Amino acid sequence: MAKKVVTLGEIMLRLSTPDYKRFVQADTFDVTYGGGEANVAAAICNYGENGTFVTKVPNNPIGQSAINHLRRYGVDTQYIARGGDRLGIYFLETGASMRASQVVYDRAGASIADVDISEFDFDKILEGADWFHTTGITPALSDKAAALTMAALKAAKAKGITTSIDLNYRKKLWSKEKAQKVMSELCQFVDVCIGNEEDAETCLGFKAAHSDITKGELNLDGYKDVFNQMQAKFNFKFIASSLRESYSASDNGWSALVYDGKAFHHTKKYNVRIIDRVGSGDSFASGLIYGLVTGMSTVDAAEFGVAASALKHTIPGDLNHATLNDVKELMKGDGSGRVQR
Repeated sequence: MAKKVVTLGEIMLRLSTPDYKRFVQADTFDVTYGGGEANVAAAICNYGENGTFVTKVPNNPIGQSAINHLRRYGVDTQYIARGGDRLGIYFLETGASMRASQVVYDRAGASIADVDISEFDFDKILEGADWFHTTGITPALSDKAAALTMAALKAAKAKGITTSIDLNYRKKLWSKEKAQKVMSELCQFVDVCIGNEEDAETCLGFKAAHSDITKGELNLDGYKDVFNQMQAKFNFKFIASSLRESYSASDNGWSALVYDGKAFHHTKKYNVRIIDRVGSGDSFASGLIYGLVTGMSTVDAAEFGVAASALKHTIPGDLNHATLNDVKELMKGDGSGRVQR
């Protein structure tokens, strides 16, 4: 029987420059939709399980377009609320070589920020669910969105549903002080915490004692130190982080570290040539969730997550369209890129 994974968050309209153009060069934008939790729900459906996405969108054609985009990939959208003023937008300029990608947000006043708990019946939404997932972006949008996130996490825990959060600190949305206050409260109701060392420091106040691990070179002892601190305070069942080694905007090393409270597992590393890195963290989260919710071992779930997210770097758009077979073949070592006939 397929597993049911419920996610809560914002979906945005994405406008990206074509052909690696800069914003000032672009006469047109490519249109798609995405957002951390929406990306996870779509990936879960892509792997053959049931993904349900919960949000609020404006009751206009743009809000409907976002819903239609998710429905196209099998996401259950029946619990999405309608109302508010607008759908948030983000603009993306994809970098190359030594030129970094750029993101410009236009999300103030988005419908999801002006949300009320009474608009959602979490007892009904979470019926039959095996997993609930959200990110640190959602509570950063507004105090109302933070209250909604807390209500959802509490409802999931009350039903015995495994809960996860991807810390995803966004400095343009809130301060470190506000993030640490809110996220520390939310994490009391979280089983699986996903986030890199920078997120752990900005969202939860944990810093590696060994050295500075924000320089793009991996220091696994630093990560392990942070994970131990996080586990000691919140008693997470699993802690995971994707690990990016940035050689340029076009070429990265990509792996992950997962901790189950007893042992650490550092996955295989992939050297990825980047087509679009947006959504790669969501792809890791969804792959890890898929592995754990379907009964994989910690090691296999981590390897599935990192392989899935390595493939996402090669796919334009927010969503990961790598198939279950694609991921499993890469896990077995077929990363040659040879034409499949």
